[in-house]
Amino acid sequence: MDERLIQWHMGFTAAVDLELEENREDLEYAKEYSLNSRPLQADLLVIRKNRGKPVANEIGRLFRGHNIMEYKSPRDELDVDAFYKAGAYAALYKSYGKCSDERKADDITVSLVRHARPEGLFEYFSGRGVKVSRPYKGIYYIEGCVLFPTQVIVGKELDRKAHVWLRALSGGLGREEIKELLEKAEGLGKKQERELAGSVLEVSLRANWEMIQELRGDEDMCQALMEIMEPEISKIRQEIREKTREADAREFEKIREADAREFEKIREKEARKLISCAVESFRDMGIGDERIREAIMKNYRLTEKEAAEYLG
Repeated sequence: MDERLIQWHMGFTAAVDLELEENREDLEYAKEYSLNSRPLQADLLVIRKNRGKPVANEIGRLFRGHNIMEYKSPRDELDVDAFYKAGAYAALYKSYGKCSDERKADDITVSLVRHARPEGLFEYFSGRGVKVSRPYKGIYYIEGCVLFPTQVIVGKELDRKAHVWLRALSGGLGREEIKELLEKAEGLGKKQERELAGSVLEVSLRANWEMIQELRGDEDMCQALMEIMEPEISKIRQEIREKTREADAREFEKIREADAREFEKIREKEARKLISCAVESFRDMGIGDERIREAIMKNYRLTEKEAAEYLG
C-alpha cells in the first residue's frame, strides 16, 4: 500500500481521543489548530476543561491547561529541528492570547509523538547534557533546553495492552497486535468511540495491508471482527480497482493509438499503389504527363511535388 495514501494524522487525532477516553468530558480537542493568520498549524491542541481532575492515561500525566501535540508519521523525521519547531508552536500559541500573558507559560505543554524512537534527537540531548527521564514505558520527559514541559512519546515502546490505539499507527504490526486492535475495536459500545476506532483502523489497515490479507484466511477470526474490517477493506479494494481501471484505460489508449498509426501506414501504402496504377493506365492510353499530373492532383488531392514523384 502506497504510504502517500495513508492519512496518518487523521488516525493520530482519533487515537489520542481513545487513549484519553477516561477524561473525555474534561478535555477539548482542536485539530490542526491555526496559530495565527498565517498557515501555521499545530497537529492537535488539547485543552483541559476540568483542571482539577488528573488525566488517567500516562500520555496525559504531563498535561496542564493547554497542550500542543505534534505527530510524526513513520515517513517523517523527528529531529532536533522538528523538536524546536514544536516548541516554537507552543510559544506562538502562548503569545496569541486575547491579552498580555493570558496564557501562562507554566500552563502549556508540548508532546511529540512518533512510532519509532528518534535516536538522532536523543543523541543530540545526550551530547549537550540535556536531562531526559522516562517516567513511563515509551514516554520521555525532556527536562532541559525547553520553554514548556515537553515529552516525547515513542509509540513502539508503549505498553502493548495499555496503548493499543497509538501503537496501531504503524506499518510494522504483527499478527497478534492486529488481532488485539480488532478485538479492542469490536468491544467498543458507544457510537462516538466506534467512529474514532474506525479512523484508527483505516490508517492501520492501510499500513498493514499484507498482514490483514493473511488474517482474512485465519479461521479463528470471528464474524464480528470481519464486519469491523470489511468497510475499510472494501474502501481500499475500491481504490485498487479504480487505479487498475485507470491503468487499463491508459494501456487501451496506447494500443488504440498504435493501431491507428498502423492503419494509417497501410492506407497510405494502398493509396500509393492505386495512384501508380492510374498513372500507368493513363500512359497506356497515350495521355501526356502534363494532363496526368493535373488529373492525379485533382482526383487524389496531391501537391505538385507529390504528383511529380509519381510521374518519375
